[in-house]
Amino acid sequence: MEVDREFLISVARQALEMAIAPLSGYLVGAALLTAEGKIYSGCNIENTSLSMSICAERVALLKALSEGEREFKAIAIVSSGLSHCSPCGACRQMLYEFAPHIEVIMTDPKGRVISTKIEELLPFPFER
Repeated sequence: MEVDREFLISVARQALEMAIAPLSGYLVGAALLTAEGKIYSGCNIENTSLSMSICAERVALLKALSEGEREFKAIAIVSSGLSHCSPCGACRQMLYEFAPHIEVIMTDPKGRVISTKIEELLPFPFER
């Protein structure tokens, strides 16, 4: 199955509208594509205790995992920032652990897309 990047990005943009980021004002949306073609979206959710905040990528991944999904093809990430939104270290590790060959699609507000594999973003993952 081919990844429709534009559609996946549009779902991530819709998820961005649900973001809760009163502290940073930095809104993020993500859309995760399963191997079977189902899409799970997520947004970042901030909390006054910043360590309890969660990124959009992990929200999407955890939603999918909690529904029994185990195979993933791609994740699109968009933000309200001025440049491409790359997954943080925690998101990189989680994505790698559950989808070691996933395509990571990042776009900026001008629509420019960067696509790479998670193993390129996290070349030395923590493994047991």
